[in-house]
Amino acid sequence: MREEYDFSNARKNPYTKKLKKQITINIDSDTIQFFKDMSSSSGIPYQTLINLYLSDCAENKRQLNMTWS
Repeated sequence: MREEYDFSNARKNPYTKKLKKQITINIDSDTIQFFKDMSSSSGIPYQTLINLYLSDCAENKRQLNMTWS
């Protein structure tokens, strides 16, 4: 093992921007079933679909508009 390494020609990891963090979140059963049904028709895992949807909301800075009746 060397005492020092030369990283002057190293390149940045292109995947570091897309790192994921595991969390615990409570989601309604109907909502999960919706994404699972979509998953079976699209072939994309339901957790990936949820992540894609939330990422799109964050990227486009969507705001939730709710009115109470």
